Formats: sequence, C-alpha cells, structure tokens
Amino acid sequence: MKPIVSFDVDMTLLDHKDFQIPASALKAIEKLRENYHIVIATGRDMDSVFGRAIMDQVRPDAVIHLNGTKVSVGGQVIHESCFDKDLLKQVLAFMARTPYSIGATISEVDYYVNPQVVRERELKLWGQCGRRFQAAEKLEDLDVRTLFFIGNEDGAKALTKEFPQLKVHLFADKWGGDVVEAGYSKAEGLVRLCEYFNTPINRSVAFGDSMNDYDIIKAAGTGIAMGNAMEALKEAADYVTDPIDRDGIWKACVHFGMIEREGQWQSILT
Repeated sequence: MKPIVSFDVDMTLLDHKDFQIPASALKAIEKLRENYHIVIATGRDMDSVFGRAIMDQVRPDAVIHLNGTKVSVGGQVIHESCFDKDLLKQVLAFMARTPYSIGATISEVDYYVNPQVVRERELKLWGQCGRRFQAAEKLEDLDVRTLFFIGNEDGAKALTKEFPQLKVHLFADKWGGDVVEAGYSKAEGLVRLCEYFNTPINRSVAFGDSMNDYDIIKAAGTGIAMGNAMEALKEAADYVTDPIDRDGIWKACVHFGMIEREGQWQSILT
C-alpha cells in the first residue's frame, strides 16, 4: 500500500510567472514516484488540451479533476458527476444580470455569460484572449461538472447568498474561482482514491495554494500550503513551505523526509 501525495496545479506545480513547473518540483516528483502514488488534484479538466503538457511532465498515477467531480486512474474514469440542470439554468440567468461572468470550457469551446468580462480580464493579464466563445445557454444541453466564476469577492458572496447549495473557491488573488455544488471537493476525490488504492487517508499528503485546496489540505494526513498560498489555507495546513518560485515542493519533501537525504530514506507516513 503506497502512500499518496497529491499536488494542485496552478501556483503549486505551475508557476504563473512563466507557466513552467520548477525543475526542483519535477525532480522531487521523480524521487517520490517509486514509493508514492503521484496524484494531481486540480480545478482543471486535465484531459483537456490545456492539461496535456502538464500530464506529460508529471505522469501522475491518478487525477482528481474539476474539484472532485471527476476522478481518473491511469486514464480510466472511476467517478464523475454533473451539475444539476435546473440549478445550472438558474445560475446562468442570475449571473447574466450581474457585472460578473460565469461559465465553462468544454471540448475547447468557451461558454460564458458576459463574455466581455473574461476577455477584459485576460487582456489585462496576458495582453491577449484566444477564447472561442459560444452562447452560455448551450451549457444547459451539455454535461457540466464545475463552473468558473470571474469577478471579485463581493460577486462570489452574492452568488452563494442566492444559491447556498453552491461553493465558490476563490483563487489566491481573490479574483475569480471554481464553482461546485456543495458536497463535491478535492477531498472527496482523495477519499475515492484512498479507497481505490487501499491506502488509509492518514497516509496521504496534499500540496495546495488556493481555497479549492482547503478541504483536501484538511482531509489529508499531512496538508502542506505553499508559501504563496492564501492566509486561510496556511492556517488550515499542517505545514507551510516556501513559495513555488523558491523550491517549495522540494523543500517540503526534504523537510518531511519524503525524498532521500544523505543516503537515507525516511518518511512521515511510515
């Protein structure tokens, strides 16, 4: 029974300053691979075109996609769930009356209410927006697992006030976040993988930086927040490592003896 070590993607593995995974993180993962199940736990759908390069680099044993609404092992989906259709219709109609945006990208097509909000945000961040927008109403006929909210903290609060059956996991910059139905989380995905691999959850480690990592950080045997993480996540974690651009993953693995140090193999999970 190998232990499990899971990694969030954005600003945990993937540094948004250059959109690269630090070499030290990749080196740590390679050293962990023989003795741990390597898991990616993300708000992304890693089967999409946007996830392929990361999947090729990390080569995970399993993936918790879309905040736990889809879980796969070795490329085979072992669990998936979709947004309630009536709830989805109501959410889209409500958000269309706000200055914010919400939607999803499915099969490389972008379906968002108020798409100009997405376009303006990406032009500000990256100087370009290459999205292919179609009418958000088309989502009502598709299998939607999670939604992506673009707006500020006030907008997120307004959404959950109107729909208490939703959870909005804000990103570290508090501008935008993942939207899931209550009851779904990366933690639920981790529980499913622990059952699949027959690994007690106290023999799991989770790395993260944003509030969609909160539940898995709390549920894992050892929850590790990146130095660039949101303060609330740092407070929930068992340990706070250095930021992503200061070899945070590598240093945490060495700190806990998860990778070889001075010729010895130690582990917090034995």
